[in-house]
Amino acid sequence: MAEALWAYRTTYKTPTKATPYSLVFDVEAVLPLKIELPSLRVAIQNDLTQEQNILLRMEELDALDELRLQAQQNLEIYLGRMTKSFDHMVRPRTFQEGELILVLRRPIIPHRKFGGKFVSNWEGPFFVEKVYQGGAYQLIELNGQRPMHPINGQHLKKYHA
Repeated sequence: MAEALWAYRTTYKTPTKATPYSLVFDVEAVLPLKIELPSLRVAIQNDLTQEQNILLRMEELDALDELRLQAQQNLEIYLGRMTKSFDHMVRPRTFQEGELILVLRRPIIPHRKFGGKFVSNWEGPFFVEKVYQGGAYQLIELNGQRPMHPINGQHLKKYHA
């Protein structure tokens, strides 16, 4: 378990453009291999006195807030790109009153019967009773009953008989 946590904490993450370890301690972790084969960082730290090492560490900790702020900005940019990419792939669905449509069963409507993976993900058909602004629709069953509250159009698709 400890090895898995070490691997996760020292792995570069694209959204933040940093490792979780560096966001906590403001320095990259010294890998055990670098202690055996000394790196410049290890050599510099070994040559410092205790007071110099404390001062260096305090300076690094002062810069930590800036590093975390940069990681937060990188994360927001990343999420913006992901949202834009998703929105580019989404096709808006519009329906007219009186149209027959199907409703996505998950997560809106709980399963009414058991059947595992062979049960359809769509339930219906339903009539569109009313169209609201913003892409919401009030549905009625074929017998005139209202089975649910208004529902977002992204959970609907046209019914082709």
